[in-house]
Parts: sequence; structure tokens; C-alpha cells
Amino acid sequence: MARKYAFVIGILLLSLVPAILGGCNKIEGAKLKVVTTTALIQQIVERVGGKYVTVSNIIPPAQCPGHFDVKPTDIQSLADADLFLMHGWQGEKFSQSLIDAVNNTNLSVVKINISGNWMIPSVQSLAVDEVASILSKADAENSSVYQKAADDYKKKISAEEAEIKERLSKANLSAVNVLGSAMQADFLEWAGFNVIGTYGEADSLTPQVVKDLVDDGKAAKVSLVIDNLQNGADVGKGIAEELGAKRITISNFPGGFDNTETWERAIEKNIELILNAIGG
Repeated sequence: MARKYAFVIGILLLSLVPAILGGCNKIEGAKLKVVTTTALIQQIVERVGGKYVTVSNIIPPAQCPGHFDVKPTDIQSLADADLFLMHGWQGEKFSQSLIDAVNNTNLSVVKINISGNWMIPSVQSLAVDEVASILSKADAENSSVYQKAADDYKKKISAEEAEIKERLSKANLSAVNVLGSAMQADFLEWAGFNVIGTYGEADSLTPQVVKDLVDDGKAAKVSLVIDNLQNGADVGKGIAEELGAKRITISNFPGGFDNTETWERAIEKNIELILNAIGG
């Protein structure tokens, strides 16, 4: 499947190269043009950059970063951009081919090496600091503005975390045994769940893997199975049915569900789904 995507993307890029050669310098006083690979980066850039940036995002927030189709508009966005911000995850290997094809000599490419689940407040704060630093280096004239916006946003993150932790403490999640998507493991542990086991994408669930998960789940009396939206909302459906457990799907990206375009709304949606599932 990966080779298929690579082949299709390669053909698309080669066909578009002649039409999009060349980039552009940031004109003094003009907005910084930023392209991001995911909504995780996009929403931070928009909040920290404010009116001084324009942002185009490539991967739809409800889609797995490893499974997507590059569009001609994505390539044109990079041809005109000053900054390309990416995670550098396995699923983003397409980016180097995209960069080479665009041939924008003025484009600065930055990988944001923040490990961990960005929905976790402490990780989100680290990412905010990194984005503010990147924007400040690219546009020193407005560095103080970016830093203030970052500081203001981090205060909101801290307040949001305090409120959520108070709600979760009343739910006693440590007494709830769960199986969940590996892409949500860090977040589930942060929330306080007792994570018995994790699973990958649907194509990794061989009969033996499923049997082992079900056996472990039964032994631990797992009552909840938690899928990751971006890996497929029904990956854990069969496991939940075998266990007679409830199942929910939460998101790793802002915008994955309707009306969750900011980090706060996205994490609040996840917490709402969790608390509803356990009757909290």
C-alpha cells in the first residue's frame, strides 16, 4: 500500500514541477506564509502567529498521516511558502519528494521533534514553545508578539489541564481497565486509565494478536476499548464484542470531530466521550 501511494505521489509531483518552479521571499511587513503537515501544528501556528501568518495544512485532521493523497493545491502552497513545518513521522516521508519537486529555494523546512501525544497538556506546551521559537527566527520583527501569544496560550493549557484533572479525579479512572489503540496509549495513561494492552492498525490484527488481546482483556476484566479516530474508528470493534465491553473512539488531532478545531475543544471532546462511557 505504501509503494502505491509513493508511486501515485511521485507521478503527480513530476507532472506539476514545470508549473510551480520558484518561490518567493517574505516581503517586509507581509504575512509569513506557513505550510503545516498536520492540524496539530496548524492550530498552534494560527494561535501563536495570529494576524502575522497565513497557514495552509496538508493532511486532513481525521485522516491517518500515513494514508493520504497529495493534492495539486498542496504543492502550490509550498511553492509560495516561507516555512514548511512537519513532524518528521514515518508517514511524512512524502515530504522530501514534495520539497524537491517544488524547487522553492526560499523555503525553510523545519521538523518539530516533540515526542509524545500532543493532546497531553505538557506535550502541547512544549510544542507551543517550539513553534514560537521557529516563527521568531523566521520573522524576528514580530518575535515579541509570537512569544506573548505563546505565553498566553500556555496559561490556557494549564488552566484547561487543571479543570480536566479535577473532573477525571472524581471518575477514578485508575480502577478502569482498558485496551486501546497504541496511538492513544500515552493519552490514556495521562488520563489515569489502567492500560492492559494496546493494538495497532487493522492490518496488524492477526487472529493470534486478537486472541492474545481478548485473553488479556478477559483476565483483567477490561470494560472499555478505546479506538483512535485517525487509525480507523472501528479497529477495536471485534475485540470489544468478544469482551462484551463498551467501545469509544477518540481523536489525536484538533478538527478530527466537528467543532474541535482548537486543542481545548479537541481534548474536551475526548474527555466527554470517556466520561460518558464510564458513566462519570
